[in-house]
Amino acid sequence: MTWCAFLGDEVSAAGFRLAGVEVFQPGPEEVAALLDRLWDQVQLILISAELAALLPQGRLQAAQLADWPLVLIVPDVRGRCSVPDPAAALRRQLGLGE
Repeated sequence: MTWCAFLGDEVSAAGFRLAGVEVFQPGPEEVAALLDRLWDQVQLILISAELAALLPQGRLQAAQLADWPLVLIVPDVRGRCSVPDPAAALRRQLGLGE
């Protein structure tokens, strides 16, 4: 069993590969299928914010709430897509401006 997999762009993938992480660079239509395939094979799934945005919202939330494997969204190195900030969303919902 692989301990960690990264799904994202080639620039970020190069860094993760140097750290010994198994990397994948799926196309937009392959992200959900790859996530499903890796589900029982790895302990930690790191997915770039850009690819996470391509997943259906319900699927992404279910993956993050699951006990196993741990699924984390990492910032997009190119800055094209930001990482979701649950704390900021909660503050907005409560009317506690930033």
